[in-house]
Amino acid sequence: MNNFENIENKFRRYKAHVSIAGTTQFHLRNPYVIAWWSAAFPGFGHLLLSKYLRGLVLFMWEVTVNYNAKINLAMVHTFCGNIDLAKETLDTRWMLMYIPVYIFGIWDSYRTCVDMNKVYLLAEREEAPYNSFSIGALEINYLDKRKPIMSVIWSLFMPGLGQLHIHRLLTAFFSLVWTILFLYLSKTLVAVHYIFLGEISQATEALDKQWLLYMPSMWGFAVFDSYMNTVENNKLFDSEQKTYLIKKYQHPQFKVKRGRVAGE
Repeated sequence: MNNFENIENKFRRYKAHVSIAGTTQFHLRNPYVIAWWSAAFPGFGHLLLSKYLRGLVLFMWEVTVNYNAKINLAMVHTFCGNIDLAKETLDTRWMLMYIPVYIFGIWDSYRTCVDMNKVYLLAEREEAPYNSFSIGALEINYLDKRKPIMSVIWSLFMPGLGQLHIHRLLTAFFSLVWTILFLYLSKTLVAVHYIFLGEISQATEALDKQWLLYMPSMWGFAVFDSYMNTVENNKLFDSEQKTYLIKKYQHPQFKVKRGRVAGE
């Protein structure tokens, strides 16, 4: 008998897993919200679902194709009313490549969210146990309750700090690295320096608008992701604590009477 046959799979679905890299869990999400984030920036919807590899691939694709197609720069010209200049700016060789993958990202994140909601409902009924503590040579992670407002505040200061606050190391590393790149390539801090000196025109000229338009989505995603996951981690802590207290301290013969349904 091999090792695989010795493994006893007691549960089909687990609601959560705590590792040194972070806390991954199933919970109910609004598929339209996930699809909206994929429309705002391909890859963000999948990152919200903890589909890191797929999300990173779509994110890298968005940055590469968007930059070469000059889509953000064309959007700036459009906002300024320069429609003809926007048309001239676009590179059609890259633009036509952009459309199908963009639509796929929206559709796939919506579909995946719907499926994961179904898995969550099944896992919730199965009540499979999950770990609440993980310790390794490099990190320690455990379930606890934290204030969502603090995650929002730290994310507003710098995308990625809110994720560090709740120990989502993969998303934190992703957000910090790409925020640094966007800030540097867009010369945002150079423009801020000129604004402090009162030189508004030089601040406008210093900005690289192609890279600047990535920043609102990155900041918004970091705030939303850190807030949502802080709330859900708090719920997971309450659920694990409730299960532990019932198992260890509630008398086996204690039964909670269910209320009568109206109309019975």
